[in-house]
Amino acid sequence: MVKLIKYFEQMSLAFAWLAAWLFVLSGIMLSYEVMMRYFFISPTKWAAELSQLCLIYGTLLAMPWMLQNRRHIQINAVTERLGKKIQHLLSLLTLFILMIFSSYVTIYGWLIFYDSYERGRTTGSLLDLPSWIAELSVPVFFFILLIQAIIESWKILVSYSVFKSETQ
Repeated sequence: MVKLIKYFEQMSLAFAWLAAWLFVLSGIMLSYEVMMRYFFISPTKWAAELSQLCLIYGTLLAMPWMLQNRRHIQINAVTERLGKKIQHLLSLLTLFILMIFSSYVTIYGWLIFYDSYERGRTTGSLLDLPSWIAELSVPVFFFILLIQAIIESWKILVSYSVFKSETQ
């Protein structure tokens, strides 16, 4: 189990690096678009839509790593004053809610993707890309986030049981 978790977390790290590079690429594309539009009065057809795809994929790719490393926004002014047991229980509750939400988004995101794919829906923009290109990222990466939430819950349960056995 530990080996599988390590592999998954390495994959999450690779996704996070890919996300970072997608954000850089998006910035380059948008800078190019601004330069072409305002200095050469020759806007591009592709920069805005492709940078939007980079931002969508980048955000979703980074979610598992963010959860693993607890980099999401946290308001812990109250929780840090509580005992370890209560902190563990609150973390598990939060992860459980995240699992429910991720499951919901995975299921319904897949239905939306599949509907767009079947109907051949497009973005309606100048590039007129298929809508499913952006929509596929939602169920796929929320499913990966769901797996990461399960892993984080398992880590809490294992660390609590180790902590409990040391104190007895």
